[in-house]
Amino acid sequence: MAGSDSSIVQFANVGLRYGTDREVLSDISFTLYPGSFYFLTGASGAGKTSMLKLLYLAQRPSRGMISMFGEDVITLPRKALPDVRRRIGVVFQDFRLVPHLSAFDNVALPLRITGMSESQIQKPVADMLEWVGLEHRMEARPETLSGGEQQRVAIARAVIARPEVLVADEPTGNVDPEMAVKLLRLFEALNRLGTTVVVATHDVHLLRKVPDSLIMRLDKGRLSDPTGALKYPPKREGNGR
Repeated sequence: MAGSDSSIVQFANVGLRYGTDREVLSDISFTLYPGSFYFLTGASGAGKTSMLKLLYLAQRPSRGMISMFGEDVITLPRKALPDVRRRIGVVFQDFRLVPHLSAFDNVALPLRITGMSESQIQKPVADMLEWVGLEHRMEARPETLSGGEQQRVAIARAVIARPEVLVADEPTGNVDPEMAVKLLRLFEALNRLGTTVVVATHDVHLLRKVPDSLIMRLDKGRLSDPTGALKYPPKREGNGR
């Protein structure tokens, strides 16, 4: 797993509340490093989805500081946010596929947004759909796909453009164990290319599948880090950390 001493994401004393309710996240502080793999765990209601929303800039915190790619994203002008979001791939728990587009066209969307030509798009999208076992369903629309198939299309769409950060909310929740491991290997392959990966999951068995991963645990809206692992760059050969 690659690593770097310069951070790609920093949260400092971040809090989040919806309306006038109590905070769903409190005093969240951590640093993510390029080329690292993180699991975000915690019981249902611990705040995992809320924290992911902050990570992919769908939600602004109620307090604290968030820096991404060297930018303070809280004070960043709204018109500059789309450029930052394009560097982040997201696998949503509810998939969010475009219903009138085929599986192929859903996966191709991020590449088309960047202005890539159709001739350049065809092979990588076809290869990606083959990787997730959907080469025979390329022309199918979301409504004709099973939940597991929709999940795989959503994952293929999130990783096709090789984002700098990949955020995945329970990405293996609708697939069988064999496909879950295969999708995890896809995330690992992307990670080896330099993408920082954050996977939220309640499946403790997955945590053992990526030996070099770091684990972030949320408990009632607070981040538990008893080892202190998140304060430092990931361990790598040659520097001891």
